[in-house]
Amino acid sequence: MSYPSKPIMDPLTLNHPGDDPAIFATSAETPQVLLEHYLKLLRLPTFGREYDKVSQQCAQEGVDHPRFLLRLCELEVLERKQKAMEKRIRNARFPVIKSLDSFDFPAMASLNKSLVLELSRCDYITRKENILALGNSGTGKTHIALGLGLFACQKGHSVRFVTAASLVRELIEAKDEKRLLRFQKQLASYELLIVDELGFVPLSKSGAELLFELLSQRYERTSTFITSNLPFNEWTEILGSERLTGALLDRLTHHVHILEMNGPSYRLQDSKKRRKNASPDSTELTDSDALQ
Repeated sequence: MSYPSKPIMDPLTLNHPGDDPAIFATSAETPQVLLEHYLKLLRLPTFGREYDKVSQQCAQEGVDHPRFLLRLCELEVLERKQKAMEKRIRNARFPVIKSLDSFDFPAMASLNKSLVLELSRCDYITRKENILALGNSGTGKTHIALGLGLFACQKGHSVRFVTAASLVRELIEAKDEKRLLRFQKQLASYELLIVDELGFVPLSKSGAELLFELLSQRYERTSTFITSNLPFNEWTEILGSERLTGALLDRLTHHVHILEMNGPSYRLQDSKKRRKNASPDSTELTDSDALQ
């Protein structure tokens, strides 16, 4: 039994926006119109924007057709990678964009710069390891977290940045609104979760338990970066339970890189410097003035 052969579709009969006869007439005379239309349908905006310029360059250089097509493909891929990276950075919800290039490593002698630079390669994310940055206020823990988070976005990893207080508040709200499971799955999907400022605000019993549950779900599945102004032996003050604190630290420190960042407050020193530069004859800025 024979079947009729599948008819070959004429490109000129493909649907155009509005099936405007004027477009058909124009496209028959001007292939450029059809090309731009098809590139739009195929979602190849860089092709559509660059093909004319690249074709002229290739003609002048005597480049063959495969290499001409290769150049266009490379431009399209580069733009898609750039847009994907920009989207990851937006989705990370960084409060500000900071890089490690602007961090003053000499001012923080206790920080292991070699370890930070090693972490910037993001291999720890592939190995599903954690980072804990511990130190007093104003020493740049958030800056380091933002810088390493930015590197992770640039290397193709999904990142979410959030303060501990905001994270717990969102978890409690999700529980109250009966969407906790969905929210936990969303948070668990990030390859790197940065929880900033753990220790500044004591957590309620419910909040501490929700935070513990979330971080336990991420254990050995994804990476978590936590900054805290408190040493481990004071975490019970935040979480309220020695048993819960011990269980949480057991999970966080199993595969961990610890950044010790104890030293003089960078913000305090910077405030003093700016005040002195602005008013050389003014009296010296006190610690309480700078912290107001």
